[in-house]
Amino acid sequence: MDIKLIALDIDDTLLTSESKIAPSTKLALDKALDQGIKVVLCSGRPLAGVSPYLKELEITGDDQYVITYNGALVETVSGKVLAKKAINNTGFKRIVKYVTDHKMPYYFLDDQSRVYTADKDINRFAVIQAWENQAGIYVRTPEDFADDFEITKVAVVGEKPELDQFEAPLKTEFSNEYYVVRAGANFIEIMNSTANKGSGLEKLTEILGLKPEQVMAFGDEQNDLPMFDYVGHAVCMGNGSDLAKEHANYVTDTNDNDGIAKALDKLVFDD
Repeated sequence: MDIKLIALDIDDTLLTSESKIAPSTKLALDKALDQGIKVVLCSGRPLAGVSPYLKELEITGDDQYVITYNGALVETVSGKVLAKKAINNTGFKRIVKYVTDHKMPYYFLDDQSRVYTADKDINRFAVIQAWENQAGIYVRTPEDFADDFEITKVAVVGEKPELDQFEAPLKTEFSNEYYVVRAGANFIEIMNSTANKGSGLEKLTEILGLKPEQVMAFGDEQNDLPMFDYVGHAVCMGNGSDLAKEHANYVTDTNDNDGIAKALDKLVFDD
């Protein structure tokens, strides 16, 4: 199998349920890097939230890449932006007004890894996200920003039963203009209509001169489906959702049971 690039979701894919990179995963990805295969982390997180894992995997330099904000940014791991798909100021204000009026806890991000909200009672998932991304939370309203201020995404957050009620109204309100995706039990994300992990990977493969059949992607959730549908080899983790498994070419073991290493050993490495 002629794989030149391995794309990896982070949460519940690259990371175990204890938010660690398993030793087997590290060894397998080291082997891929040694063979000249690009290892690209594809995450809803901003670069600041991805950087600790890049460092742990020893992925550095302007010839290595990362896809952040669920595909809104394609960057080198040193932070050089190669492609960006943002939400303009008008859209930003409209989305924030809707979620505020409907009492949906939320935060939004710019392209510098900063987390913002106008909620004075900040939801705990926003706090967790800011901590994971090594960013503070800035309490700001849309009126606090310049007219040309853009965002990468809005995330509506909360407990699963609460988000189950929010998901349909949000998709009804915004799906004609934006990409609205359930990124996990506690997150619904609203992004530029053409921003997703699949479009981010498509742009990166175009830059690198690769074909989809030379790309393998690992994921577990709905926001991984666009990259599953784009790449030639889609691998769903054993702990992934039923929908993600339906879109995959191969289902491996779980993130807690060496799923990435087992798939690479079987599908990519010859020895």
